Amino acid sequence: MTSIGFDKPLYVLPFDHRGLFQTQMFGWKGTITAEQTAEIASAKRVIYDGFKAAIAAGVPKDKAGLLVDEQFGAAIVRDALAEGYSVSCPAEKSDQDEFDFEQGEYFAAHIQAFHPAFSKVFVRYNPEGDKVLNQRQSARLKRLSGYLHGSSKSMFMFDLVVPPTPPQLERVNGDKKAYHRELRPQLMVAAIKQLQSAQVEPDVWTIEGLDRIEDCAKVVVTARRGGRTRVGCIILGGGEDDSKVREWLVTAAKVPGFIGFAVGRTVFWEPLIAFQKKMITREEAVAEIAERYRSFVEIFEKRAYAAA
Repeated sequence: MTSIGFDKPLYVLPFDHRGLFQTQMFGWKGTITAEQTAEIASAKRVIYDGFKAAIAAGVPKDKAGLLVDEQFGAAIVRDALAEGYSVSCPAEKSDQDEFDFEQGEYFAAHIQAFHPAFSKVFVRYNPEGDKVLNQRQSARLKRLSGYLHGSSKSMFMFDLVVPPTPPQLERVNGDKKAYHRELRPQLMVAAIKQLQSAQVEPDVWTIEGLDRIEDCAKVVVTARRGGRTRVGCIILGGGEDDSKVREWLVTAAKVPGFIGFAVGRTVFWEPLIAFQKKMITREEAVAEIAERYRSFVEIFEKRAYAAA
């Protein structure tokens, strides 16, 4: 297991969302035209310019990363790789309850076309959920894991989301906040163990935000068990508001093994919507995205330094 893992600081700005842009930002359904595709790509370029502006303003380039999709961001991926940025690309179909490959049987060829630093999957997996569904997902994820740790130059990033089952919600009287606080941490630990047993071996686990230091510590211990000593964990923003994300970052940064974050919508959504509605200029949107991203990096850097 010693060859698996990534334990250096990593501050990811994800904007690989596809359905979010198409349906929620622009209100388009079904198959879109080349012109509409270009319009989404243009919106993503605003985020990319914000990322670059943040680095120009002092965010350490060697710790920064971006996560962008091939469908709307191929040009950004090429440019970012040429500029020497850490680039991650998604391997999953967008907005699916069950993980499957975006490119089907050709997933490896698409990873090879760009050689991103990380190939990322977003997976909804509840260890007490549908066993057949979990087995189907695990089989696909094992295949990807084997490829990435074999012939690929890319590492494996795993966004783990644990949605509640109806019985789990009943246990907390339907209170979703109570579920996330009381039940989800132990379910995430169980999910990681199940996936590891299924030979799914991420280099980095992206974890939904946790409120307690002890829960963050348990996740790290599980992610690194059995000789997986270099595996890193990062906090997922999950579209939460600014204050909640800041709380999660402060908590995670105190725990060795949490190496950073992946926060997207909280950084870019409001400035981008304001720009689309012509409430602010493009330059103002870029500056606001850069400042939000930079401020999250600063929080994590300060807290992690203090913990060390």
